Amino acid sequence: MSQLASEQVGASIGESLAFRGIGMVFPDGTEAVRDTSFSVSKGEFVTIVGPSGCGKSTLLKIASGLLEATSGEVSVDRDRLGYVFQDATLLPWRTVLGNVELLAELHGFDRDERRRLALEAIDTVGLAGFANHYPKSLSGGMKMRASLARTLTLKPPVFLFDEPFGAVDEITREHLNEETQRLFQSEGFAGLFITHSISEAVFMSTRVLVMSARPGRIVAEFDIPFPYPRSPELRFDPEFARLSGEISHALRGSHS
Repeated sequence: MSQLASEQVGASIGESLAFRGIGMVFPDGTEAVRDTSFSVSKGEFVTIVGPSGCGKSTLLKIASGLLEATSGEVSVDRDRLGYVFQDATLLPWRTVLGNVELLAELHGFDRDERRRLALEAIDTVGLAGFANHYPKSLSGGMKMRASLARTLTLKPPVFLFDEPFGAVDEITREHLNEETQRLFQSEGFAGLFITHSISEAVFMSTRVLVMSARPGRIVAEFDIPFPYPRSPELRFDPEFARLSGEISHALRGSHS
C-alpha cells in the first residue's frame, strides 16, 4: 500500500540503517533531498525507485559518509558498511583475488585471513577459477561479481547498492539479481538498493519506496509479499504484474 512522505516509513525495532528528516542542499543552491525519513532493519531488502536526479544516490552517499546532510540525521555503523557502486571500480593492475582482498587489506586483516576471506567470497559469487584473472579479461557481469565479492569479505551488516547492474545486458542482470538475492538470504544483511527498473525492484525486495522528483522525498511505499527464494518465473506471475503496475503508477505521479 502507498504511504505519504510526511509519515516515517519502515521504522522498526533493531533497525540497521535509519534516515531521520534528511535534507540535502548543495553549495550551488540545488535542493536534492527534502525531509526524508525511513529505516532498514536486518533481514530487509529495501529498494528505492524514482525519477533521475531525485536524490536516490545522494541518500547512499549520505549513509556512507561521502556526503554530509544539511539537515536531519543518519544512524548506521559505518565500520563494516558494504557499498557496491554503479561501476565495478576494479583496479586493472590487480587480479580478481587481489581486488577482492583490497577492502580486508585496508581494514588491517592479516595476509592469511584476507586471503581466506577473499577465496571464500570469490567462490560464493561464482568466480571460482578466475581468481588469477585480471579485470580486462572479465565480462561486465563477472566484474560486478568481483565487486560484490570484495565487499563480502567484510561481512557487512548493511549493504548499499547504487544501481550496480544498470550497465549489463538484461539476461546478465537477471542472473545477478538471483545471485544477489541468494547472498541476501545467506548473509542476512540489511540491504538498500537503488534502481530505475521496477521489475528488478519487485523481484529483489521486501519493500519498495518511491521518491518524488527533486527535491526527493518518499511519496509511496509498497510491501512485497513474495517468499524467498524467488524463481525467475515469478516475473510472469499476475500478482507480480499488478504490483509492478501500481509502483509504475506511483512513479509516474512522482514526476509531478
